Order: sequence, then structure tokens, then C-alpha cells
Amino acid sequence: MLDLKTIREQTEAVREGIAKKHEKDRLDDVLKLDARRRELIREVEALKSKRNSVSAEVGKLKKEGKNADELIAEMKGVSDKIKALDDELRTVKEKIDNVMLWIPNVPHESVPVGPDESDNVMVRDWKPDDTVLGFTPHDTLDFKPLDHVQLGKKLNILDFERGAKISGSGFPLFIGKGATLERALINYMITIHTSRHGYTEVFPPFLVNRESMTGTGQLPKLSEDMYRCELDDVFPIPTAEVPITNMHRDEMLSVDELPLAYVGYSACFRREAGSYGKETKGFLRVHQFNKVEMVRFTKAEESYDQLDQLVGHAEVILKELKIPYRVQLLASGDLSFAASKCYDIEVWAPAEQKWLEASSCSNFEDFQARRMNIRYKPDPKSKPLFVHTLNGSGLATSRLMVALLENYQTPEGKIIVPKVLQPYTGFEIIG
Repeated sequence: MLDLKTIREQTEAVREGIAKKHEKDRLDDVLKLDARRRELIREVEALKSKRNSVSAEVGKLKKEGKNADELIAEMKGVSDKIKALDDELRTVKEKIDNVMLWIPNVPHESVPVGPDESDNVMVRDWKPDDTVLGFTPHDTLDFKPLDHVQLGKKLNILDFERGAKISGSGFPLFIGKGATLERALINYMITIHTSRHGYTEVFPPFLVNRESMTGTGQLPKLSEDMYRCELDDVFPIPTAEVPITNMHRDEMLSVDELPLAYVGYSACFRREAGSYGKETKGFLRVHQFNKVEMVRFTKAEESYDQLDQLVGHAEVILKELKIPYRVQLLASGDLSFAASKCYDIEVWAPAEQKWLEASSCSNFEDFQARRMNIRYKPDPKSKPLFVHTLNGSGLATSRLMVALLENYQTPEGKIIVPKVLQPYTGFEIIG
């Protein structure tokens, strides 16, 4: 969440940031509540001061053997008033907290302003210098490619129909070498991030409590997009960002250990209630998918350099897989509720003739850390500061699998396994 002091002192700047995200402006509500909160605090402090001084006077009268009944009766009324004001103050604080949970993070000054993805800015693109299977995947293939659904059916490695029978649409089923290829992708990415990029591996829980979902910003804003187990009030995670970032909730981190870098695999579950009418074929939009997630905790002054590193770590994977991609800087209206700045990495799918998002890398600054109370001290005598949190897909396998299958297919409809994955699969071709 945002800092209430910042909202109070820089109201118009925050209001402008909210407008750039095309989110509802609730600042007047919180400012009104905040004014009442401060008024109540002043009243309570004045009454407590009065009670203390009168209590001293009562003690003096009693010591002198004089009657203090009138003052005692008066103080009972003051104590009752203090209790009533404390109760109201507690209610007002709860209302402030509830409103603050609905106020989005504001975009960083370097974020392009625009209402939607059409205003995203292309930062760079990449394609292999050499050719894969005799052609450059980024360009038009010299044969008519099959799409990933056709390839999955032809090679008996994906079965979306049986997945739908088991669970419903949007729940893919991997079979045989398809399952092995998916597992190989996950293992390969984890290995690269831990051995080369310095991340500590985490295998997180796939169910989290309400506090964890609130901490990273999924709740209350995105409640309709999340699955929920009502009996226990726990949520299947939409991303490993949620459990990994919440590892340090309510903790004071040592400045010497920053930046902290974690990477973990998880299955991800999303209802995506607002996605009706969008492309739903195969892996293009699913309710369950696999993802390797990178999470970093940093000092404020280092967080944007860390964001660039995070994007670079995701790019390494795609370069070694030799899959064409591009990096997009998201416009303000395309940013998530909690992000200050975000880069999307999109892979090229030749049969779809589309760029498909395979990774989002975001800097949340201290927005999540305020919700989760994750702090550090720059030195032992200094005031605690909130860390900055970042995360990025390193990468999500669903659309990455689309690009891999479609780019690595042969004219005969076989799939060549990328060389970096072959030690993990144990085979070189799917056919």
C-alpha cells in the first residue's frame, strides 16, 4: 500500500498517478477519514492529559484528608469519553486500512502514459543469429506450420480434451514426451537461475492464506480472478510470487543480506473472471499453468538496477533456447494494480503469427513491503525502512511451450528438442 503521509502531503501527485492507471480515485475518502483520525487522537490526548493532572489533584486532596468525590465523578465521565473516542478511533483506523487496500501503486516517472497495451513501448527484440532447423524462426517459415494444438494432438504429447474432461476447460494435460519436455523446461530454468544467476531455490506451498494474498496485492482487488477454498479460507496461488514474497512478512531483514534473491517453481491457478471472449485455444489462456518465478528483496536505491538484472535473467533463458522474443515497457494503463514499473517479455509463435507474453518483470517499490511489514535498517542506529520487492517470470511455461513447439517443428511435423534441454529430456526429437 502507499504511505498515508505521502497521500496527505503529495495528494495531487498521487491522484495523477492513479488517473494514469485508470483506477478509481479513493483519495478523498481516505483523507476525510485521516482528518477524523487525527482529530480523535488530539481529543483523546487532551482528555488523557486532563485525567492525569486531575488524578494527581485527587491524590493530593486525599493525602490532605479532603473530599475528592466531585473530581472522581468528573474523571469517571472523562474516562467514559476516552473509551468512546478510542472505540471510534479504532473503527476509523479499520476504515482507513480497508480503503488503503484499494488504492493502487502509482507508476514510476519513466513509465509511458497510456490507457492500454497499445501504448506499450518496444524496448528491444532478439532472434537467433544462426538458424534453427535451417530457417530463422522469427521470419516466415518456408512451410505452413502446424499450431501447438495440432502438434500436441499429432504427436500425442498434449491432450486438451481429456484435460477438460477431468477438470474443465483451461486445464491442460501433458502426456509422454510432452510431460517430459515440460518438466525439462522447469528443471533447466531452475538450474540456470540458481547456478548462474545466484538465486536460492524455494519450493513453496501452493495454498496460501488471506493475509498472504493481501500482502502481495491480489486481495481485495483481484478476488474474482482467484480460486478459493471456502471451508478453510485459503487460496490456490496465482503465482509463486505470493508465497515466496510472504516468506519475510513481519520481518526485519539485515542490510548485509540484501539483495535477497529467490527462485521457485509452482503450478499457478487463475480463474480470470474478466477474460471471457478472449482467445482461449490451447495454452493461449489457461486456468492452470506452470511457472518458474524470480523474487528479489532490495534496498530502495538499488531496485531499478535490480529490475534490469531481473529482465536480463529471463532473457538468458530465451536466448539459450533460441526462441525469438521482444521486451515491452508497459504503459501506465497496462500496469498491474501493485506495480510501479513492468517489462513484459513476449515470444514469437509462427503458427499463431502472434507475440505471446511469457514473462512479466515488475518493481513494486515498497508497495508490497508496507502491506507485509518487511523492513530493514541501513545501519543499527537508523530508522527502519521498507524494502523494495520485485518479481519476474523466469519463465511461465504455457506460452513458452507454444513458441517452442511451433518454432522447433520440422516440415514433417516433428519437434526438435532445443540442445540445452536435451540433457534434461534424454531425447533429441519428438516424432
